[in-house]
Amino acid sequence: MIDFHCHLDLYPDPHGVARACAERGLYVLSVTTTPSAWTGTAALADGATRIRTALGLHPQLAHQRKGELPQFKKLIDQTRYVGEIGLDGAPEFKRHWEDQLYVFTTALGICQAAGGRVLSLHSRRAVAAVLDGLEAAPGAGLPILHWFSGSARELARAIDLGCWFSVGPGMLRGEKGRELTKRMPQDRVLTESDGPFAQIDGRAAWPWDAALAIKELGPIWAMSTSEVEHQLAANLARLGELALRCAPSGLPSGSANSAFA
Repeated sequence: MIDFHCHLDLYPDPHGVARACAERGLYVLSVTTTPSAWTGTAALADGATRIRTALGLHPQLAHQRKGELPQFKKLIDQTRYVGEIGLDGAPEFKRHWEDQLYVFTTALGICQAAGGRVLSLHSRRAVAAVLDGLEAAPGAGLPILHWFSGSARELARAIDLGCWFSVGPGMLRGEKGRELTKRMPQDRVLTESDGPFAQIDGRAAWPWDAALAIKELGPIWAMSTSEVEHQLAANLARLGELALRCAPSGLPSGSANSAFA
């Protein structure tokens, strides 16, 4: 199972959830919302060969935490993964748009200067601006649009730019999400939970709930469950290979039983 976008540190018992992920053999990308959360969140992955921690500065917090960008720059060499970063065009956050743009473009520039990173990106109501930012920062890394909710035209542009996508049960239970996923290249899709923010049947999603997306992907891709699982595993392995190319060689490369770099 793969959960390529969750917030381990934001569960009431993050250590317990991390242990449960390890016991289930779950591949997890644990994203952060601020650089100051990095150290504590990275510690959750201690001893867990299938959990990676991403360095982030969430767009919804950009106006409050833009002062942490120097810390972001200082920490960038400790990980191959960056997220959650991006832009949010929802009305309650659009008033902080300039701060969001500053944080996003600065973060991309830091990634670019560091040789590129795997990027888990937030793009709610802001896909065009996120893609503009990526185009303006070639070499920033491999973009993975989490819970993509843009238009079909924006999706086509994202695909042309080489973007990947992480999709979860919440996204796939809606007609628009299913239609968008059907248009995504199957070899550039991973599953996610977006827990604990995403809700499933009125409760916070657990990382292992990302497996529910496999059942939803079957009919979308006209594949059996085992075929979907095989495709996702191949995608993760390829992503791991790509991650090795865009980050410092001094970082550990993962264990023999891990598809993660």
